Amino acid sequence: MKALVINLASETARMAFMATQLDELGVAFERLDATTPDTLSPDTKDRYWSKWQRPLRTTEMAAFASHRAAWQRVADGNAPMLILEDDAVLMPGVPAFLAAIEDLPDAELVTLETRGRRKLIARDPHPSAPMHRLWQDRTGAAAYVLSPRGARKLLARVARAPGLADGVLCAAYEIQTWQAVPAVACQLDRCTAEGIALPIETDSAIGREPRPKVAKSAAQTFRRFGSQFRMGLRRIRRAIGSENVIVPLAKD
Repeated sequence: MKALVINLASETARMAFMATQLDELGVAFERLDATTPDTLSPDTKDRYWSKWQRPLRTTEMAAFASHRAAWQRVADGNAPMLILEDDAVLMPGVPAFLAAIEDLPDAELVTLETRGRRKLIARDPHPSAPMHRLWQDRTGAAAYVLSPRGARKLLARVARAPGLADGVLCAAYEIQTWQAVPAVACQLDRCTAEGIALPIETDSAIGREPRPKVAKSAAQTFRRFGSQFRMGLRRIRRAIGSENVIVPLAKD
């Protein structure tokens, strides 16, 4: 399975880090030039960007657009791909995990990472791979496998409205989503918490941009309420046969 690395042209150190670890793991990859606020389509003033649950930073818009471009790349192909942000730290078990899920038709979206937050997953694993059905996640878009069918579903979803990239993934209940258990990836900002030596220094362009001063609209507040209601309802519906756990990271 090939990886697609989302990377800003200016972040050469991050790309070198990603290339090194992917080469060491024997995972073929392509670089996807990340969208910037200056190259957004539609531009930042378009009404499309107001259809999330709060006003978005321009860097958040760009991050979402970068993932959307990755989804389009997968949808245009005929095989699943591993989509990576350029601050993903991959564990030695990644190649074996990718080989185990590559030909599984029900693996439309598979998250490889842990963020140290609880996820609602099925107690029973998939019969053919070390992963569990993921019923509810809340954050994380640094390392996930996406099939062409899953990509088309995501593109249909965001044709109507944008969002934070991980927010879109977590809310896409129409997709068959799975969680690697144990997880085989984390982000650079999780290394210290996971007891991993930090391979390179990390800094977030999104974190450097202040929140927009525009007040949240009534429609955005309603969308936020609706999203929280859907998450609560899903937890109730999927409570039997599931568990709410922090997925551990497989470091070996």
